[in-house]
Amino acid sequence: MSIKPAKASKSAKSDAMVFMEKITAGPLTIAGILKSLRECDGINQKDFAERLGISKQNLCDIEKGRKAVTPSRAAHFALKLGYPPTAFMRIALQEELDHVGVKLHINSIDAA
Repeated sequence: MSIKPAKASKSAKSDAMVFMEKITAGPLTIAGILKSLRECDGINQKDFAERLGISKQNLCDIEKGRKAVTPSRAAHFALKLGYPPTAFMRIALQEELDHVGVKLHINSIDAA
């Protein structure tokens, strides 16, 4: 079974995102998304890391929260996985803002 990317919606938060935040007991993170996608597809870290173009250790560090993912890298991962880059970029950017204590909520990123 494979999870397919959802079509982008114009709402601030999709029903799917609200649902995911409920079951994960917090905001979505790039680490959580990557780990969930990998586990749902039944892929080990080595094979998933190869798909993303990174090492297994790098993926492990990301999944465990030891390594942050920049918005540009998140976009790269999204493209490798067949998802809209802006969705992953928004989450990575929000993580960066939260990490430095900026009280700003990113609702969407409009592609230029």
